[in-house]
Amino acid sequence: MKYIGAHVSAGGGVENAPLNAARIGAKAFALFTKNQRQWKAKPLSTKSMQLFRENCAKEGYGPEQILPHDSYLINLGHPDEEGLAKSRAAFLDECRRCEQLGLTYLNFHPGSHLRKISEGECIRRIAESINLTLDKTRTVIPVIENTAGQGSNMGYRFEHLAAIIDQVEDKTRVGVCLDTCHTFTAGYDLKTEEGYHATLAAFDAVVGFKYLKGMHLNDSKKDHASHVDRHANIGKGLIGLDAFRFIMADTRLEKIPLILETPDDTLWAKEIALLYEMAMENQ
Repeated sequence: MKYIGAHVSAGGGVENAPLNAARIGAKAFALFTKNQRQWKAKPLSTKSMQLFRENCAKEGYGPEQILPHDSYLINLGHPDEEGLAKSRAAFLDECRRCEQLGLTYLNFHPGSHLRKISEGECIRRIAESINLTLDKTRTVIPVIENTAGQGSNMGYRFEHLAAIIDQVEDKTRVGVCLDTCHTFTAGYDLKTEEGYHATLAAFDAVVGFKYLKGMHLNDSKKDHASHVDRHANIGKGLIGLDAFRFIMADTRLEKIPLILETPDDTLWAKEIALLYEMAMENQ
């Protein structure tokens, strides 16, 4: 079973996210549990938490089908102590919000060195940030998203992900999300069947499939190895439809959230239906 969905709006309250996902035929979804462009947010109300759980149950979404995303402001590898402390506090708050909602995962971008510290030091800070958060939470699993390598962002090589995980003390509480656009523009081939399988084999060898907790399904407006993060709708970018056929045929990607973050949300229902058609072709 493929869990295909999209990053839906939680406007009006997190309890609306599962309803918005169900309307587009999604079997998985992502959401922000707070405004992603603000550092702080009001605590979740008891009513919102209860309604979120009720709506998830009503629409058939379990925690394994939901991949919340943290704020884009957070940088767990920040080179400055003030920025690092602020990011760690915000990340801990996001993790606690996930636990309050009964969610297992929190997807996040690893961080950036801002050209002020070495990549190795940035990786150490990211791993330390995860460890500090795990010490103060009980069940949430931080899920590291690979990046395109734009600017000073870390996480664009599988080796970066492996190095972070290697320094996480409780490896049962860390995972990875692979974004197809990021993977492609970071320099990994997804367009050809040979390239797709070589890329996934490299991920397994360097990081390990046991850490893969979800994927973001995005085509790319920018070319292979460009290190530029610009999403396109499925089949309307430079990756092309074949890569998504390979994903839909890959039995290793069953029962993890496969989340669209494509720019035209009016196409999400059609994209989800198309991806399920591809999945059915392989059954």
